[in-house]
Amino acid sequence: MIRRTFLALTTATTLFAGQAFAEAHSKDIVDTAIGAGNFTTLVAAVEAAGLVETLKGAGPFTVFAPTDAAFAALPAGTVEDLLKPENKDKLVAILTYHVVPGKVMSTDLTEGMTAATVQGANVTITLEGGAKVNGAPISTADIEATNGVIHVIDQVILPPEG
Repeated sequence: MIRRTFLALTTATTLFAGQAFAEAHSKDIVDTAIGAGNFTTLVAAVEAAGLVETLKGAGPFTVFAPTDAAFAALPAGTVEDLLKPENKDKLVAILTYHVVPGKVMSTDLTEGMTAATVQGANVTITLEGGAKVNGAPISTADIEATNGVIHVIDQVILPPEG
């Protein structure tokens, strides 16, 4: 079951290397993302969606965390629109599509693996040319936190329509 359950809200690029990795082991997913410094948009979205307490909870969770650059690559105005209170349901759906229940490390990933996200739809892992989730490259993997693991992705992944 853990192999089928998988990664979602992920985090950071090379900036998450070195000291930040060592410090992450004593922090939960939210505090690890805050400490990295390149997830300010993700953290703001998690706060706007009311998901902070959930992602600070016992877990474990696997989060495919988009960097600030990943959010910046979305069409102009998209992030600002999603952060509006009237769009909270859509924001929650997008963020929970980046989270898989359980702790899935990169060594657990296999070609074509699918995992059910907290949002309800599946994500697919591919390994050819480097690990990807739904085609989004995993730039940094296995950032451990007290309640799970973060895998940094360079794109925002969107749940299927409907």
